[in-house]
Amino acid sequence: MGASGGGEDKPFNFLQILCEGVIAGGTAGVVVETALYPIDTIKTRLQAARAGSQIQWKGLYSGLGGNLVGVLPASALFVGIYEPTKRKLLDMFPENLSAVAHLTAGAVGGLGASLIRVPTEVVKQRMQTGQFRTAPDAVRLIVAKEGFRGLFAGYGSFLLRDLPFDAIQFCIYEQLRIGYKLMAKRELKDPENALIGAFAGAITGAITTPLDVLKTRLMIQGQTKQYSGIVSCAKTILREEGPGAFLKGIEPRVLWIGIGGSIFFGVLEKTKSVLAERSSRKAVLAEKDK
Repeated sequence: MGASGGGEDKPFNFLQILCEGVIAGGTAGVVVETALYPIDTIKTRLQAARAGSQIQWKGLYSGLGGNLVGVLPASALFVGIYEPTKRKLLDMFPENLSAVAHLTAGAVGGLGASLIRVPTEVVKQRMQTGQFRTAPDAVRLIVAKEGFRGLFAGYGSFLLRDLPFDAIQFCIYEQLRIGYKLMAKRELKDPENALIGAFAGAITGAITTPLDVLKTRLMIQGQTKQYSGIVSCAKTILREEGPGAFLKGIEPRVLWIGIGGSIFFGVLEKTKSVLAERSSRKAVLAEKDK
């Protein structure tokens, strides 16, 4: 990510970019998830609540441990796919189409990471809404009652939310960084990366809230099967709760993703710069040893 708008002319080393992306993405994902998990739990409970239901304020860290088991590889996989894909696409597209490269790379990274993200999200949200006490119990009982497919409940709605989310968030972030660097005529500092990340996250979080409500309802329904799919879920919510229900949890979601974007992109860029410096030092030492 930090390479866009500057440093893209370095030789393309797929393995190095992949490894650095995996390490940076995994680190950033775990830091964000741990710091902001209670806000996510409140958001999920607000979205799951029917009219007149009381929100439970206890156990705001329910499911964190099990969730981190999924978040670490999912974040690592996402950035590990995103970085080399972005670099390749930026080489292929003219400079004025860099936004298309960022949008596409974000969607491709999200698609790959969804294979880990969805089961993690299903288990997390079932625990956040009090259906299970531990992650292993949740996995075992979901598979026993609903089959392996139960771990991928709401997969379509997840992709409907997350592919546009990843594409839009990373595109806004990358384009803002390019513009800011052109104005500043220098590399950005850590607080600047964090601020741009917060802005990109908050905007994207607000735009995609209705899709997030649909995903939450489909993922937590379990065997009740109130909704047969995305369209059925949308129609039922609209009929029973009105259009306002599609914005349930928007405040904690925007807060959570805005702060999360700040931490994620700040940690991501810092980790990447540390890894890049380490690689440069190793390259210099290797040259000296020749």
